[in-house]
Amino acid sequence: MNKVTLETIKEAQQTLEGVIKKTPIIESPFLTKDLGGNIFFKLENLQRTGSFKIRGAMNKIASLTDEEKAKGVIASSAGNHAQGVALGATSKGIKSTIVMPETAPMAKVIATKGYGAEVVLCGQVYDDAYAKACELQKETGAVFLHPFNDPYVISGQG
Repeated sequence: MNKVTLETIKEAQQTLEGVIKKTPIIESPFLTKDLGGNIFFKLENLQRTGSFKIRGAMNKIASLTDEEKAKGVIASSAGNHAQGVALGATSKGIKSTIVMPETAPMAKVIATKGYGAEVVLCGQVYDDAYAKACELQKETGAVFLHPFNDPYVISGQG
């Protein structure tokens, strides 16, 4: 897949059916009244990982070949994508390595480990973790799951 379209988003929806929790959409009566338009919230905080990032991670993981799955996956993130990749990979029996900055919230690090990932802490900012993840990807041949610049991830989050 090279670009995101309405069709790729619909395909992702089918891929994720029964895999990801279908979360409710609720109207905010206060904001609707205050802003003069219908304001709704999609409650992705009810996902097991607490965010919508599991959708993109799972859609990307579902696109991998058996050969790619055997090599494992690697990602860089300070939190939500890390948890999504870890849980998604573990649920499919795939090894995952997540590189997180040393400044990542400890709750996110613990949760990511709890979902089955090997966590590598590197650097003070995301760019340091990203550089380390790219280095490890070249060494191991694992598939890199970019947190936002990947059409499967974007379609899954759509």
